[in-house]
Amino acid sequence: METGDRYEPYRLIDPDGVAVEAVAVYFQELLAAGKAPSTVRSYGMDLLRWWRFLQAVDVSWDRATRLEARDFSCWIQETVKPRKDRVPSTRSVRGAGAPNPVTGKPSTGLGYAPTTVAHSETVLRRFYEVHRDAGTGPLLNPFPLDLSRRSGRAHAHHNPMDGWRPQRVGRYRPTLPRRIPRSIPEEWFNELFAALPSNRDRALVAFWISTGVRASELIGIRQRDVDPGQQLISVVRKGSRAVQLVPASADAFVWLRLYQQDVHDRVRAAAPSRCGGHGETRSDP
Repeated sequence: METGDRYEPYRLIDPDGVAVEAVAVYFQELLAAGKAPSTVRSYGMDLLRWWRFLQAVDVSWDRATRLEARDFSCWIQETVKPRKDRVPSTRSVRGAGAPNPVTGKPSTGLGYAPTTVAHSETVLRRFYEVHRDAGTGPLLNPFPLDLSRRSGRAHAHHNPMDGWRPQRVGRYRPTLPRRIPRSIPEEWFNELFAALPSNRDRALVAFWISTGVRASELIGIRQRDVDPGQQLISVVRKGSRAVQLVPASADAFVWLRLYQQDVHDRVRAAAPSRCGGHGETRSDP
């Protein structure tokens, strides 16, 4: 449940309408680590699924064992994801859907995506780690690490010039397929760009393609965040919330200027200026 409070943006509510204290403590840990409210909500959805599963099997969160964690990991990979616009099906969800023949984007299918399953395992493992360290949870993490799933000795052939990659793998974490970068043929992109109805949409797409920033980061920019002289825009990064300068293409600034001129012309036509102190209006801008 969203609260609107910046210090407690989200709460997990039990069936009696009371906030779950264990999850509230974990949310405070996330906020103290500088996580964004959207991250808290994302982690909360993983915990909500776990809480509903525990309620179905009639097990308290602090009494959960690796048996419940194993069953939950099997359930989330096989279940049909609930959607408001579709009646859930009882058939298996493995292999449902095919990649888009143009962009190569995989179909969502009927179940949870492998990335969602992996994210859920990570969130639940860290949740129990926080309460284990605080002495408020079980001593044995229901979602443990599994060092045997490494392909070999950790960092056996590490290049000193490269950074250190994490080697910890959860026991119930699924193996994610290696994806190739998604793309769209140039002729399809030109057709898409020509079909955009306004200069505003063309400017947004041009900035999005040339900068590579997230759509949420791009929509949040203001007029003062645009520097046409150096062809830079300032965006607030999702994770760190830091302001970063990002280079953009010259065409994007051209479409932005055309959109600004459209807005300026509409404002001048809709709101004639006042002259003098007597309240007269004049029709000429």
